[in-house]
Amino acid sequence: MKRAVLTACSASLFLVSAGCALGQGNAKTASAAEDRPTISIMAPLHFPSPPSNEIIKRIEQQTNANVEITWVPDGVYSDKMAAALTTNSLKKATFVKYTDFIYMSDTMRSGVFWDIGPYLDEFENLRHLDHNIMKQASVDGHIYGLYTERPSSRQGIIIRQDWLEKLQLKPPTTIDELYEVIRQFTYNDPDGNGVQDTVGLADRNDLVYGAFKTLGSYFGTPNNWQLDNGKFIADFETQAYIDTMDFMGKLYAEKLINSDFAVTSKDIQRNLLITGKAGVYIGSMSDAQRLSTEAVTVNPKATFTLVNRLEGPQGYRIWSIPNYNGLYLFSKKAVKTEEELREMLAFFDRSMERDVANMMLYGLEGRHYEERSGMAYLPEATSELRISEVNALYTLMIADLSNPNVMKAAQKEPLTELADRLVADNEKFLVKDPSVSLHSKTYDEHGQELNNIITEATYNYMLGQIDLDRFKNEVDKWKRSGGTKVIEELQDQYESMQ
Repeated sequence: MKRAVLTACSASLFLVSAGCALGQGNAKTASAAEDRPTISIMAPLHFPSPPSNEIIKRIEQQTNANVEITWVPDGVYSDKMAAALTTNSLKKATFVKYTDFIYMSDTMRSGVFWDIGPYLDEFENLRHLDHNIMKQASVDGHIYGLYTERPSSRQGIIIRQDWLEKLQLKPPTTIDELYEVIRQFTYNDPDGNGVQDTVGLADRNDLVYGAFKTLGSYFGTPNNWQLDNGKFIADFETQAYIDTMDFMGKLYAEKLINSDFAVTSKDIQRNLLITGKAGVYIGSMSDAQRLSTEAVTVNPKATFTLVNRLEGPQGYRIWSIPNYNGLYLFSKKAVKTEEELREMLAFFDRSMERDVANMMLYGLEGRHYEERSGMAYLPEATSELRISEVNALYTLMIADLSNPNVMKAAQKEPLTELADRLVADNEKFLVKDPSVSLHSKTYDEHGQELNNIITEATYNYMLGQIDLDRFKNEVDKWKRSGGTKVIEELQDQYESMQ
């Protein structure tokens, strides 16, 4: 096992395996470590570095387990997870993002992963997981994964506040005002260096978690599907979707966005904002504090603000997803027996207890935070320390938002507090996906292929490489390739449930 882990660590520049250095557990006695179960996990890394060895060792001590985590940078995680699935080399627990999970229903039905539903009542914390969220994440009524929790929508706009002030602009409240901010951030020298070297908007090659889908909400685009008098209409067949493409195409034609946005990674997109090459970032508002912390190391005068209410033709709207960000699935090849499965579930159950859960969220008391009157006080002086040593562990936390064992933060960093308040405000104007509880066999089998048709056509249209007629031809291709069948299957299920 050690040799395999070492080989995996050296085989890829993309993977950072905590198991390389941290699989030894309690160093006091080798025999004690050998007696403990091994918990192998594959998880996305959203931060520049994995958590510190010290915290992982403490988790091993408290959970009485040898913890081997393969951290994969988020930008390449879906590809690495898919490769592990194809080569049958999954870890015992593998995180599957929500956006990938929706393609994997048939894989779960085929018996690749354990159905963990019958075992959950054996564990004090797992038995209290939210039944509504479990239902959202189930397949044919079966529960295959432990969910990481998230609000319905964190989407909004992160903006350089100091640039707004320099150009005497206010935070945008409408689409037109957003365009004007982006335009002036590009051409009116917001950083004051006398050189035209900035773009207004930084974006990446992601139509969902990049800028496009959130902008689509502002224009009135439905969330994947529009239910019109009981009939399903794909979002890309609506005028609002075309309006969104036109807006993005205008930004591209006027050079108000990074010209390579169609092939830009998330890391490069973030770097454009951090280094002051761009002033607007549309995505998860919860990223604002971390982006700000990193930007200040480049320019101590950089400040940021957030906007979540942008009025469009249909008022305030924001797309939402079910209340899980992803699931930890348990491979039957890696977890061979019910005893091993119970060991894995016991680890996650134990991770929800007060001592482990708060350490995963806040770090080590006295080093990363202080406890005051049952709340976590987060000194600003330890902010960078938490980013480099603690924050990556958040990905391992299941059901954290509703876990009563997790302490509330006594005082959050300013942008985190603002983001939390605006995320809560988003609940007032959510746009939900009407197909969430429905199932299409054709989509399970051909969803990726179908999505690729529309994704490629959308980018080509925004880049000016095809016109509207050719875009509509691609929509017709989508229908012929199985899209019409998907609509029929969703329609039949919806009508049977009425």
